[in-house]
Amino acid sequence: MLRFMPVGDSMTIGSAGEHTWRYRMWQHLRDTYGGPCAVVGPRETLYDKATDAPTSYEYADPDFPRAHLAGWGEGWLHMAPLIAQAVRAQRADVLLVSLGLIDLGFYTNAEQTAENVRRFVAEARTANPRVRMAVLPVIPNVRAAEDAPFAAQVTLFNELLAKAVADLDEPRSPLLLASPPPSYDIHLDTYDGTHPNASGEHKIAAAFADAMHQAWGVGEPYAG
Repeated sequence: MLRFMPVGDSMTIGSAGEHTWRYRMWQHLRDTYGGPCAVVGPRETLYDKATDAPTSYEYADPDFPRAHLAGWGEGWLHMAPLIAQAVRAQRADVLLVSLGLIDLGFYTNAEQTAENVRRFVAEARTANPRVRMAVLPVIPNVRAAEDAPFAAQVTLFNELLAKAVADLDEPRSPLLLASPPPSYDIHLDTYDGTHPNASGEHKIAAAFADAMHQAWGVGEPYAG
């Protein structure tokens, strides 16, 4: 059984009332993988904006494997110390990682964030030397659209991320850089310039699904 673990920030955990891209990915894997698979992780909740805490189970459709390792306001900085234990405990085979915006926005510059990517990869491999990782660059967001210095940091980080993925890729534990959704529009695919709405959820899931299909032959192209 192939065990997939979504890892991410607020765009991945989602908030009360949403489906999340995790749900869209599970639907895709269920319909196209062609073998036993599971979605795993140490957490299950959504973020509750009313309580400012990850305490909600109010998914738009709760009938799916809700497990993940994602947190509102968490980035590479926060996940690097957690990933080994999560991979070990959940026996994860494939990590679907969407991180970076929070790091650049609040905690670390592009170079420091890239170092935390490398730490994350090393830590994951201590738990599973054959773990596979598909990583999404920082995608369009309202702050980058309005703040030129921040946009420059996003661009630099995405370049450093691509270099890290190329440097760290190895046959027994492959790393894959997913392409940002080509038609992603912060005015059409988010509800606030950053967090995905339904169409954004589909596009993020498609970015991971298409990358895994093209590089690893996992499933089929995304048709959601």
